[in-house]
Amino acid sequence: MRLGKEAMEALQAEVTGRLLPGDELVVAGPVGLKGTSVIAEVKEQELLKYFSLGFLNSGKNLFENYRVDKEKQSAGDMALQFGATSLYAIGEGGFLSALWKMAEASEVGLSVDLRKVPIRQETIEICEIFDVNPYRLLGTGAFLIGISNGEELASRFRRMGWMAEVIGQTDCGKGRLLYSRENARYLDRPGEDEIKGVIKTWQN
Repeated sequence: MRLGKEAMEALQAEVTGRLLPGDELVVAGPVGLKGTSVIAEVKEQELLKYFSLGFLNSGKNLFENYRVDKEKQSAGDMALQFGATSLYAIGEGGFLSALWKMAEASEVGLSVDLRKVPIRQETIEICEIFDVNPYRLLGTGAFLIGISNGEELASRFRRMGWMAEVIGQTDCGKGRLLYSRENARYLDRPGEDEIKGVIKTWQN
């Protein structure tokens, strides 16, 4: 079901620029950062049954230690200066929400390899405890970028100490496919952020 005119205009206002067919998709910063830090903080006593205090402290500090939007010149600013066609700051709904919004606002298809998406081990393990999809977890601190020369940009980010990878490419079709090893599925419209299933009282 396509968005109406007003809904599309509102969505396009959220996204900087537009993806073009053939753009490479870059994720700068590990996904699920903010959500991991919040869960580790709020659910510390429960998580101590499974992890050491040192591991949990690392989880609580993920947002401050690995976010790429805190620098004087953030990853987003750099990407635009480097020639990015589109940019979105990942937030509520996580990486998959950002991916759907960018593709929908730009009216392009895409294919993405989920195994290439940057993610911290703390996020993976904490999400497993609560049966949370880390790709749908509050992702403030990371960016999704569309650009023609994705690997050059990702390499530049990595030289600065940031996690960054080319995770896929856009096309002129309508299909939006997510791959993980031999499995493939279509990208769904965003749902509720996974953090709300863990912390019932959470509000952004």
